[in-house]
Amino acid sequence: MFDRRFFNSQLGQAALVSIAAMIAFTVFAGMEPMADVPTLLVGAPTVELA
Repeated sequence: MFDRRFFNSQLGQAALVSIAAMIAFTVFAGMEPMADVPTLLVGAPTVELA
């Protein structure tokens, strides 16, 4: 794992900010009501890869 010296470094601080941003994004994405999003069904042609 990581020791305290890592989190005192500039790279460690950037890692902590990145982790906090990912957690905040997950929390806010989970709080967004899904019922407000209209479901659009479009008959667009699709391409299948063989």
